[in-house]
Amino acid sequence: MDSIQLLRPDGLVSSPAFSHVAIVPPGATTIYVGGQNAVDADGSIIGVDDVAVQSARALENAGTALAAAGATFADVVQWTVLFVDGVDLAAAYGAIAPMLASDEPPLVLGARVAGLGVPGALIEVSAIAAVLR
Repeated sequence: MDSIQLLRPDGLVSSPAFSHVAIVPPGATTIYVGGQNAVDADGSIIGVDDVAVQSARALENAGTALAAAGATFADVVQWTVLFVDGVDLAAAYGAIAPMLASDEPPLVLGARVAGLGVPGALIEVSAIAAVLR
């Protein structure tokens, strides 16, 4: 196998938004991006109380981290998305869905949480990417 495979097996729910299995072949470089919030380079929250703005910025920050490792959104095999309980999930996903659209979407883990480590943050995203070099 010389490519990364993202599978949506029969017998599991079929969704255009996510796959269920990622197979990364030997020799691929694995990149882990730690939790990214909607903060600027100084650590200030962008989009206070606006989950759509925060979602877009958190994803932008994840993109910056991926690029530093030579990867893009297309290389992500799994996203983890944490939302503060009570936020509008449709607004959050609506803001980032166009940036993540793919015929072979990555795995996604989403969870509602009581709070995040960055005061005022409504969303946090992390990623695992794999790049064949």
